[in-house]
Amino acid sequence: MSASRPTILLTGAGGQLGRELAAALASCGTLLACDRRALDLTDARAIARVVRDASPQFIVNAGAYTAVDRAETERGLAFAINGDAPGVLAAEALRAGAVLIHYSTDYVFDGTRDTPYDEDAPTNPVNAYGASKLAGEQAIARSGAAALTLRTSWVYGRHGQNFLLTMQRLATQRDEIRVVADQHGAPNWTRALAAATVELLRRGRADLADRAGLYHLSAQGAATWYEFARAILADTSVRVTPIATTDYPTPARRPAYGVLDSSRFARTFGLALPDWRSMLGECLRAPAEPPAGFPVN
Repeated sequence: MSASRPTILLTGAGGQLGRELAAALASCGTLLACDRRALDLTDARAIARVVRDASPQFIVNAGAYTAVDRAETERGLAFAINGDAPGVLAAEALRAGAVLIHYSTDYVFDGTRDTPYDEDAPTNPVNAYGASKLAGEQAIARSGAAALTLRTSWVYGRHGQNFLLTMQRLATQRDEIRVVADQHGAPNWTRALAAATVELLRRGRADLADRAGLYHLSAQGAATWYEFARAILADTSVRVTPIATTDYPTPARRPAYGVLDSSRFARTFGLALPDWRSMLGECLRAPAEPPAGFPVN
């Protein structure tokens, strides 16, 4: 990276991933962090105005509509935030000569296979959320911008709404928790994703532009939600009981398998996330609040 500090525009800074990124990216340059109050991602003109005023070298888009079940009835809102906004950000990144980093999901796949998905696997989302995230990926690809789209899965952290916090809350209320045991994926800690993003930005804009494209960035290993719950509650007396997806109906269909093959990312950047179990252990031991500008090995 050059001696001058680059300007980094972060969207979605109030979300569970954005909160970690806001702390981590401060070490990489001059950070302009926008939460939903500062930047409405459903407003294309506001997005363009904020990007043009900032003139950033990097745009990190952590803003997303993540209410998977509600997206079935709020499809328009989900597509505006997850589908349209990334395209506007990409167009503005192209105009500014910036690199865009955007996060996507394993839910772009239908989950009908039983081996990890690589970036060339056919997409076929089975719910509105997945379809909206795929639309965002496609808008970025069409834009011609220098962009890294990073697919990940089963994101959790110490803030926001996620599976980890739900299990910990239920453990204070119940003796038994019934958890789906026939959906497979890989849990990913927001702080580890933020740390990987810092490593990317430290390579500099030109290097990232040369390596722009679609990548999977996910923990090693695989788990069911039941296995993830047992690992979270291992030190408690709560009984975790496995159930089938059919025993827990939801408005949105979930893919049965969403494990991602992250080998392309590892080959390209020399960086891989650890096994999900070790990542979870680190999360449970770490302070809840992310340290500002935390160092990355």
